[in-house]
Amino acid sequence: MLLVSVPLAFAMTSDGGRRAVLVGAVLLVLVVELLNTAIEKLADVVLDEPDERIGRIKDMGSAAVAAAILLAVAIWAAALYRLWQG
Repeated sequence: MLLVSVPLAFAMTSDGGRRAVLVGAVLLVLVVELLNTAIEKLADVVLDEPDERIGRIKDMGSAAVAAAILLAVAIWAAALYRLWQG
């Protein structure tokens, strides 16, 4: 993801702040995904058997990832819109 987003951010704008926001949005998704994975692995170690509470915790982590993805999509869509508007 970063291999595509960093060069694309540099191609889209010469403003360092905008580049940082574009790359930062992608980095945020990666960070939230790593934290979600860590929570899920820890939950699996704590309880070997399925538990409703652990299921809800895992769902919340997945929701956080989805929110980060939606934010990144909105940021990139706004940047692309601005680019196309000239």
